[in-house]
Amino acid sequence: MVTIEVKNFTKIIRKNTVLENISICMKSGTIYGFQGINGSGKTMLMRSIIGLIHGTSGSILINEKELGKEIEFPDSIGFLLENPAFLDGYSGMENLKMLTRLQGNLSEENLKKLLERVGLAGAGKKKYKKYSLGMKQRLGIAAAVMENPDILILDEPMNALDTEGIECVKQLIAEQKERGALVILSCHDTDILIHLSDEIFKLENGHIKEHIIAGGDDE
Repeated sequence: MVTIEVKNFTKIIRKNTVLENISICMKSGTIYGFQGINGSGKTMLMRSIIGLIHGTSGSILINEKELGKEIEFPDSIGFLLENPAFLDGYSGMENLKMLTRLQGNLSEENLKKLLERVGLAGAGKKKYKKYSLGMKQRLGIAAAVMENPDILILDEPMNALDTEGIECVKQLIAEQKERGALVILSCHDTDILIHLSDEIFKLENGHIKEHIIAGGDDE
């Protein structure tokens, strides 16, 4: 069981308050939707939970250990933030191999299955610089999930995907929840976000404006 607790978290950048007094609790086996327009604070909050930025005040605890003090990053996390970036001169398979050597050293057979799973079965040997935007997005999703992380954070994973790709990612996200991951998701398509999420936090100007629980009452 993994828990994330955000306590009165505030982030100020150049006198601009981008997150203010955020307090939320999250746990394994649940999909949390972050909803809001660009600039609402969704990506900044995701970056904070990953450990890429530290708050001005407040705290974020992963399994009761504070980010930036007791731990620098969550022990087991996969994420896709904004536009995925890989090495242009290497193939999709080669890029994944380099990443997996840093953590779990997955076999080539498992990586092939993963590429098939995200719709890149015929593109594993193709240089990344020749990938379309949709293919780059699929590879980014593959990299995020390949180690079966306890925490999975996906910022607009449906970007640049066709209908088939969107359905593939929806199923993949549902599978991550089923195996017990804590999933945090943002998506501009409200219908998709509602369909996938167990709980939704609506952000506006760096504040949590609404907390919606699927099948329950708003808070």
